[in-house]
Amino acid sequence: EVQLQASGGGLVQAGGSLRLSCAASGFTFDDYAIAWFRQVPGKEREGVSCISNSDGRTYYADSAKGRITISSNNAKDTVYLQMNSLKPEDTAVYYCAAERGNCPVYKYADWGQGTQVTVSS
Repeated sequence: EVQLQASGGGLVQAGGSLRLSCAASGFTFDDYAIAWFRQVPGKEREGVSCISNSDGRTYYADSAKGRITISSNNAKDTVYLQMNSLKPEDTAVYYCAAERGNCPVYKYADWGQGTQVTVSS
């Protein structure tokens, strides 16, 4: 059974940083792409970034480029999302998702439970 456990969210002031973690289990980590999405109530879910664990290739949404870095520790089956220079508009619930293959992935079968990120102005 695929399981994804997102953690690391919290309350931070604008300009601050957070590192989110997505701990994966139940599948061959290296065969999967793992992505981060975020969602604000009443708005569509937005893709933030994706990493292909087979070769480390990464993809970023335009809103994430320059401030957000995705990385993977294949020994720990964990993907990280380092977010710097946070803005109030980054406030959302952040989810990680996994799908067999490489980024970009257009439909993810498995999702974590989400972690809240709140950026105060």
